[in-house]
Amino acid sequence: MLADGATLREARPGDEPGILRCIHGLAVYEREPDAVENTVEALEASLFGAEPQVFAHVVERAGEIVGIAIWFVTYSTWTGRHGIWLEDLFVDEAHRASGYGKALLAALAAVCVERGYSRFEWTVLDWNEPSIGFYRAIGAEPMSEWTTQRLTGAALAAVAATLDR
Repeated sequence: MLADGATLREARPGDEPGILRCIHGLAVYEREPDAVENTVEALEASLFGAEPQVFAHVVERAGEIVGIAIWFVTYSTWTGRHGIWLEDLFVDEAHRASGYGKALLAALAAVCVERGYSRFEWTVLDWNEPSIGFYRAIGAEPMSEWTTQRLTGAALAAVAATLDR
């Protein structure tokens, strides 16, 4: 339990609508309000299906999910150990500066420590100065020599089509 009575916990079945609402809130914050294609059903399958590959922690206050951390396990060939990739961190605007974001990050850092994982990583948009300042304040370091690359849509299909089968 957090200081103000909110609860930080692993997501559980039934949380999908609240998680999806936070995902939509994040999309609005990141200036992509129409980009979310995710659904309650897709979240249920991803988080709680037969072999989940995606995980989530939530902050719940007064019966409502007000913060999320969605993550998955990575692997470092250099260290020979797993790590966590934080896909999304979001706290409702009304609850920012309540310590929920830091608590979510601390929970995932604790998972790393408990499991012997070597890394906890994520990306942040370069214009998101409040988040960048927050991450620096907790000791996160930028990986300035690395640039994220992405294939989607037609480019993804085109590269896949080059595979000799």
